Amino acid sequence: MDWLNQLFGLHSALQAVIIISLVCALGLGLGKIKIGGISLGVAFVFFVGIAVGNFGLDIDTQMMKYCETFGLVIFVYTLGLHVGPQFFSSLLHEGKSQNLWSLAVILLGTFMAIGMTYLTDIPMAHMVGILCGATTNTPALGAAQQALEHQGVSGGLAALATAVTYPLGVVGVIIAMICVRKFFVRPENLHSAADEDENHTYIGQFVVVNPALVGKDIAAVSQCTNRKFIISRIWRNNEVILPHGTTTLEKNDNLLVIVHKEDVPAMELLFGQAVNRDWNKELIDWNHIDANVESRIIVLTKPALNGKLLGQLHLRDVYGVNVSRVLRGDIKLLATEDLRLRHGDRLTVVGKPDAVDHAEHFLGNSVKTLNEPNLGHVFLGMIFGLAIGTIPISLPGMESPIRLGIAGGPIIMGILIGTLAPRFHLISYTTPSVSLMLRKLGLSLYLACIGLDAGKDFLSTVVRPEGLLWIGIGFLLTMLPILIVAVVALRLRKFDFATICGILCGSMANPMALVYANETTEGERSNISYTTVYPLGMFIRVIIAQVLVMFFV
Repeated sequence: MDWLNQLFGLHSALQAVIIISLVCALGLGLGKIKIGGISLGVAFVFFVGIAVGNFGLDIDTQMMKYCETFGLVIFVYTLGLHVGPQFFSSLLHEGKSQNLWSLAVILLGTFMAIGMTYLTDIPMAHMVGILCGATTNTPALGAAQQALEHQGVSGGLAALATAVTYPLGVVGVIIAMICVRKFFVRPENLHSAADEDENHTYIGQFVVVNPALVGKDIAAVSQCTNRKFIISRIWRNNEVILPHGTTTLEKNDNLLVIVHKEDVPAMELLFGQAVNRDWNKELIDWNHIDANVESRIIVLTKPALNGKLLGQLHLRDVYGVNVSRVLRGDIKLLATEDLRLRHGDRLTVVGKPDAVDHAEHFLGNSVKTLNEPNLGHVFLGMIFGLAIGTIPISLPGMESPIRLGIAGGPIIMGILIGTLAPRFHLISYTTPSVSLMLRKLGLSLYLACIGLDAGKDFLSTVVRPEGLLWIGIGFLLTMLPILIVAVVALRLRKFDFATICGILCGSMANPMALVYANETTEGERSNISYTTVYPLGMFIRVIIAQVLVMFFV
């Protein structure tokens, strides 16, 4: 049995790998169990870590810090990389309102914490630790401890208060989302917004009866409106025509048009008549509609074409084919000339079979290359992200500069690379399966380590006279702001449930709750809203922690 004791009890790199792997394996396995139709998934790793730590199994402190940091950085960076392509469009459209709702959660919790100091006589030096644990924000705790040291006050009890309230701070967000979903969410709030955001296109059939268009070429018609549309096919006297910019429209031409869904009424007004036929079904076999025209999905894999505008490829002029839609991940985009292409985009190409073959050769369509993950940019991006996180930011009235930290820097760098890499012709493509695996791997390592760290002192702190009071107050600071803001947002019908979940998780800096939200909602709405509000929310919480110390200690 000595070898077994050495394997689990003697601090070493091997022992650290074994214990962390054990916690992750047990947590991921138990996380699949459903109780009342609800399972915690990867979130259960955290609670297994607490249990294992409470039984006395621990690992070397430096090994734990390394693993915790590495896991968190992998998770937040790959998450930023994953949602980067949609981040700025979301920020421009809904980002302002989403950040305002996130700010409401933050300020409500802050005012509650200030009120609790007067109701319970808990010093602000301790309450700020409770608030940091309730909101699972360790960067804010670090800022608060620095501010306390400048005031000549020890930050030890603040850290202890954070450790005690952190576990329920993590699970409290999940409990709040379960309550909101069960009692306040209507069925239409679960699916509608996610489906609309994933499909930015609509296929409609229109007949040219507008006399103002007869005799005009398509290029001239497109200049008559500010709406963007793509004409994929023209049926004229039982003949199929592949349109070009110079193709002249004739009366009673039947047009197959790809357009944004909200622009369908405008297209009907433009062309004169809409045909009542559904071309948006998933099971349509486009190649059986016209014998001489082929519709083929081609993957863009030529490195030289990454970041090019679709119009710069001149596919219509050189190869005689039209690109009707572009599928990027699960999102369908209108194939306009100003669309910037990315490595891995799937283009729907329509044309004569031999012309489509030539276009395929030009675009690459080497699916095999997509199965080889480009991990080099992941490590390089993490380096730059960590460097950004360490940059000191000085604010007026603050004695100590604040930093984005190991979570804020990498997620911002991931968003920037995911968004801007094609503009610099850098390939940031990562297969969906690799992206998902890296996110879950990083989060599992992070949760295992913080669980082990919290578990070793959890019971001993709880039995302290103030321990249960701290836990209760922390749980209220977690639950009440989330419940209030979520219910108000739903009542006002501002967002769908998935978006609200992302806002709540981002405002509370809670990646574990985000995983639960992803597993119980559809689409990428929760991920996008999380990354939209997370950077600003974390930044504000760091400032608030220092302000509370400066004015109330």
